[in-house]
Amino acid sequence: MITWQAGKIVEKKQWATDLYSIKIDADPLPFKAGQFTNIGIEREDEMIYRPYSLVNSPDDALLEVHFNTVKDGRFSPLLAELGVNAPISVANRAGGLLTLDQVPETRTELWFCATATGIGPFLSILNTADIWQRFDKVVVCYATKTAADMAYRDDLNRLLIQHPTQFRFAPFITRETADGAIHSRFTTYLESGALEDLVDIAFDVDSSHIMLCGSSVMITDMTRLLEQKGLRRHSRQQPGHIAIEKYF
Repeated sequence: MITWQAGKIVEKKQWATDLYSIKIDADPLPFKAGQFTNIGIEREDEMIYRPYSLVNSPDDALLEVHFNTVKDGRFSPLLAELGVNAPISVANRAGGLLTLDQVPETRTELWFCATATGIGPFLSILNTADIWQRFDKVVVCYATKTAADMAYRDDLNRLLIQHPTQFRFAPFITRETADGAIHSRFTTYLESGALEDLVDIAFDVDSSHIMLCGSSVMITDMTRLLEQKGLRRHSRQQPGHIAIEKYF
C-alpha cells in the first residue's frame, strides 16, 4: 500500500504542446538517481496516480518530473492542468533498476538510449558525480519527434563542455530536420552501423552497459539489435548488458 506525503508544485515549464516539467516541494524522499516514484492527485476522495522518473539528482531539494499528456488519459491531463502552488501528493518510496549500483563493476562504457520523456532517469544520473568518476565513456542517444520536444537539450550540451573527453551526445529528431540533430531513429543508425561510428565507440560485451527508457517499440528494437551483437538482458539474478525499466 502506498503511503502519501503532501507536496506543492513550485515551478512548471511547458516545453511544447502536451510536454511539461514540474518541480515539487515535498518532504525529503530518499532515492537513487535513475529511480521513479508515484505522483498522485486527489479527486473526489480518490487518489489518482502514476509512476514518473525523477529528473533531479538525490541531492536536490526539489523533486522534478518530466511528462507528456496522453489523449484521453486518466492522470496526465489532470497533472498538466495544475499550476504553481497547486497541492500534489508524492509516494514516500522510490524504486527502479536504472541505477548505477546495478551496473557490473567491469563495465567502463555506459550508454543511455531514450525516446521522448524517457530521458528523465538518465538526467538524474548525469547530474551526479558518481557517473563521471566511474566510467571512461558516457553516451546519450536521445530521440524526439520534433526539435521542440527535445527537452533539456541545453543541459546535455553543457555536459559536453564540462566533460569533453568522456561524454558523447547524439540527438535524433524523427519527424523534421533540425540544426545539430540527425533526422533518423537511432535504431536505424544502430542497424546500419553508423551509430557506433558517430560516437566513435563500439558496443562491447566486456565494457559496455546500456540503459533503455522510452517507447516500447524502441526498447524492443534496440534489444533485438544489441542481442545480435552478443549483448544480453540484465537482471539482478543474471548480470548482463541491457537494462530496461518497466513501470507497468
